[in-house]
Order: sequence, then structure tokens, then C-alpha cells
Amino acid sequence: MKYLKWKEEKIIDDSAETISRMYDNGFVFTRIAKGIMHQTRSVRINLNKFELSSENRRILRKGEKVLIEKYTIPYSGYSWEIGKMAKDFYDKKSDGAFSANKIKELITTPHNFNTLFSFLNLGFAICYENSSILHYCYPFYDLEKSPKDMGLIMMTKTIAEAQTLGLKYVYLGSLQRPNDIYKLQFLGIEWFDGKKWSNDIEKVKGVLGV
Repeated sequence: MKYLKWKEEKIIDDSAETISRMYDNGFVFTRIAKGIMHQTRSVRINLNKFELSSENRRILRKGEKVLIEKYTIPYSGYSWEIGKMAKDFYDKKSDGAFSANKIKELITTPHNFNTLFSFLNLGFAICYENSSILHYCYPFYDLEKSPKDMGLIMMTKTIAEAQTLGLKYVYLGSLQRPNDIYKLQFLGIEWFDGKKWSNDIEKVKGVLGV
């Protein structure tokens, strides 16, 4: 899978201020190596403008028993079952984009990501978080045991949690393919067009070809 990348930079200063500024300029952390960031068609939610829609509430009701827990990375509770869950998920969802070893590396070593969200141990999301932003990245879940719409349940719960914590933005990765349209369903959505942030949803739908 080829990812949309306009620029690549490696940051040495890993302060929250520097990282937040890079994200505000359309860059996101990658799994390539520590400090490597790519500028892309990033998408984020301005939490000052976010409110739960009726559809968001329906999803949360559906997943009311799916409790969210947060752990610091490096995560000491890693097991081979987590790596297998991730590999099985990405083998089916994105043509084998992840190996179990890479998942283990991201979760158990100091990397670009510092927070792991667990959802009843049926699903996980590897994230970057500081006092103002959260990058929701690399989610995966048990495809056989998880309830329907588990992906949306996890994402919506994380967004609501970030708003409760008083964060400013939740970043949801990038907009590259038509099936990324699900990221546009949340109120407060903004996307980076290469130069600035825009809230023109119809325009980006056209870019995605949907």
C-alpha cells in the first residue's frame, strides 16, 4: 500500500510544543522510525466544535459495554496474542500492512507513539498524545469476537474521551482513498490541503472521488 506523502522530516526535538506544531502543519508521525513525520492530507477534529451526532450516539449505545482503558507505551502487558490479533486484522483489512514484530516494536519500545488504548482487550489503538492533541492511529481488533461496528465504536469512544480530557484536536490520519470517507462523519472535521486547513467537506469528497 502506497501512502500519500508530500514531505518527510525527521524531528530531533520531541517536545509536545514541537510535535503539536508539526501536526498543525499537516505532518503526522509514522511507524518508519523514531522522529520520522510525513506531511499528508491530514484530517482532524476540532474538539471545540465537536458534538455527538445521533449516529455517534447510536454507535456509543451499541458499544456501551466496550470499556476503554489507557496505558502508557512502552506497554508491559504485551503478549503474542496482541501481535497475532493485529496481523490478522491488517492481513484482512489492508493487504498485510503490518507484521506482528512491527506491532510489538510500536507497543513495547520507545517510538513515536506513547499511548495504547484497550477496548476490553478485544481491540487496541496505538496513539500519540500530549496535553493538546491526540493522534488516533493503528487501530485493530478481534474480527471474530468483536461486536459489529467495532472500528467505529473504538474511534468514537476515543474522540469522546479526548474531549472529556480537554484536548484541542484529535487527528485521524489522512484522507487518501474513497473508503476514508467514514472519517468525515464527525462534527468539527478539518482537512489539510497541502497549505492550510479546510472544513470544505464537499471539496475533499471530490478529491477522494466519492
